[in-house]
Amino acid sequence: MSEAGRVLVVGDVMTDVIVRPEGPLVRGSDRRAKIQRRPGGSGANQAVWLGSMGARVSFVARVGASDKPHLEAYFKGFHVDAILAADPQEPSGVLVILVDADGERSFLTDRGANLALEPSDMPSWLLDETRLLLVSGYSLFAEGPRRAVLWLAGEARRRGVPVAIDAASASFLREVGVGAFLEWTRGMSTLLANADEAEALSGTGDLHEQMIALGACCERVIIKRGARGAALGGRQGLRLDEPAPLVDVVDTTGAGDAFAAGFIAAELEGAGEAACLRRGIEAGSKAVTQLGGQPG
Repeated sequence: MSEAGRVLVVGDVMTDVIVRPEGPLVRGSDRRAKIQRRPGGSGANQAVWLGSMGARVSFVARVGASDKPHLEAYFKGFHVDAILAADPQEPSGVLVILVDADGERSFLTDRGANLALEPSDMPSWLLDETRLLLVSGYSLFAEGPRRAVLWLAGEARRRGVPVAIDAASASFLREVGVGAFLEWTRGMSTLLANADEAEALSGTGDLHEQMIALGACCERVIIKRGARGAALGGRQGLRLDEPAPLVDVVDTTGAGDAFAAGFIAAELEGAGEAACLRRGIEAGSKAVTQLGGQPG
């Protein structure tokens, strides 16, 4: 990749507390479980996967002040240039992940310092060498970080830098309002969404109709379909639909982030859309075979 090939990622840093119960939860009583703590957060996951794939990547986020030194060292180990604002009051975010026997997961989220992200944390000078700005949708679900990332996205577009947005969470999309989210992201170059998020945003379960509806907002729409693979299209409808390989699922946490990184890394290398889609699926399929949302 050339020196001008930076991906600038903006999103959350979280500590993932991964809980794998031995069986169904017993209300009011105990259940044995395996519990692990790992670095996480959608934006952080995307940045680390990109770095592990050889992309030149910078990552902007806000963390608890006491965590900043070791987090900077952690990201450096994955070749990520982490630009972390230190919050003097709020701790870093924490995400509790309950993993079912089939690998599906449910989340309990305390975003902590991520909610205090502000425009002054946004290093607009990085846009001078940036090929793509990748924004986690989680940053749009609260007023403070939303103001910050929309300011940076606007600055990127003024400089001709494409902006990609990951829809992030079907439940939070419904909570903040689908219409508002689509208005905030209107004119961005790429929307990434999983099947649930695409249905929430478009109001339909039909893949072709989802592409048309969401293509009215963003130039390109990529829908991550889990075990069914992934699809790509826009306002003209579905263009590509690629299957996923059969794999043994351990944990689906971060699979969509790995997919996004695989797709983007391939595109930065000059690959066509079909090859990028396959690279994304390959990365997402690899991610579900391990525990946690980042490379092992």
